[in-house]
Amino acid sequence: MEAQSFSVKRAQVEFHNFASMGQPERVLDSYSEENRRRGGIIRKHAGFIGAMTPFLEIGANAGHTSYMLANEYGADGFALDISADALRHGRWLMQEWDLTRAPVRVAGDAVNLPFADNSLRFVCTYQTLSQFMDIDAVFREVHRVLQPGGIFLFAEEPLLRQLSLRLYRCPYYDIMKPWERKLYDWGLLGYLVRDVIGAHQEESFGIRQNHTMYLRDWDALAARYFEAREYDLFVADRGWGERIVKRLARTQQRAAQWLGGTLSAVCRKAGTPAQSVWPGDFATLLRCPDCHGTLARDAAQTLRCTRCSFDATCDSEVYNLIRSSDRAELYPGDREDIIDFSIAGHEKKLRGPWYDLEGIHGNKYRWIGARAAALLRRVRPGQSRLRIRGHATAEAVPGEVSVVVNGVALQSWKLDRIGMFVLEAELPPAEEYHVEIQATPQWQPPGDARSLSVNLSMIRLV
Repeated sequence: MEAQSFSVKRAQVEFHNFASMGQPERVLDSYSEENRRRGGIIRKHAGFIGAMTPFLEIGANAGHTSYMLANEYGADGFALDISADALRHGRWLMQEWDLTRAPVRVAGDAVNLPFADNSLRFVCTYQTLSQFMDIDAVFREVHRVLQPGGIFLFAEEPLLRQLSLRLYRCPYYDIMKPWERKLYDWGLLGYLVRDVIGAHQEESFGIRQNHTMYLRDWDALAARYFEAREYDLFVADRGWGERIVKRLARTQQRAAQWLGGTLSAVCRKAGTPAQSVWPGDFATLLRCPDCHGTLARDAAQTLRCTRCSFDATCDSEVYNLIRSSDRAELYPGDREDIIDFSIAGHEKKLRGPWYDLEGIHGNKYRWIGARAAALLRRVRPGQSRLRIRGHATAEAVPGEVSVVVNGVALQSWKLDRIGMFVLEAELPPAEEYHVEIQATPQWQPPGDARSLSVNLSMIRLV
């Protein structure tokens, strides 16, 4: 089983490129709440966890929890995410939260961790494991990099519920349809939909979700790699529909089996813990993602492999330690087959009529009216798909987006929910593609002369 396909990795990179700080005030509030919750778990199990240096957070996003470990707990370590763009927002977090200490930020792959064997004292991850089809592969890597006696904390992972028809994946609460919101408030929606509310957004983007693990499955997996474990269970009781069943269950374990919820676990690797020490050069804890040789920093702060030709510069305070073959495709830069509205110079490929660039951080976009056009040129051989990323406001739903390529109608999609959307379609063979995007309905913002439909943030060939 493939732990995570390349298309999912690409979707992760694209998603976090704009989602990590797309709405700064809302996101900062969310990050603060997550840190309060995660800090509570650490404090509750502090005696079991012990020292946390050197630490690694996997799937760190913007790194907000790693900043908490560095500043509130005085630990030293690494924030790792497959999205280098998300990690770069850490500079903004430091400014907004007036922080003085930062983790080392590393773009990396959880199933090919760029760390030496037995190098880390504490590894944590939140809401991340369920995005891998083979979760065991991540456990193997964590076990490899942990020192004897080291701690693995994974939290906020979904528990599969028995009492559900699993008819479809439901969106976040704020974009639910009225009848879905009513059933959710009554505690009845969970009996109809797949278990995790909101996974619809990630799945529509191309991020696969693995919600196949009951509590007993998580316990069996943890027991395979770790000698001791402590668990916390959270079982929601939304409305009378879930409160009644939770009361009938009598125990938290049975309630988690029936209704699902989330699991937090603190696991200890066998062996005697070494002294908690942060080395003079953090590169001694790393390994090359290509050949697994050692890495060393030169005078320019570039990491270079001592065995092969791999290197990684410190780009906006982030080291990209993803395997070279994946890195070339996940971070292609300004290429003829990609229009990324966050990259300067993207406008050379636009053929109009587009409105001015808007947005902040990684979330850059342009509005279109009834139509807009662009030009993409093939840079790689083989079959291509057209991928369009955009956002629909309430005024554009219900609506429709259609695409014409090289003068031929390609495909149409219905928009039935507000929020982010990703559209993909197979393309006929050609060296270049003249893409025209058409959208309905058009609407006019109050006090604004523009006629708008949807906004777009990326057009590319995949």
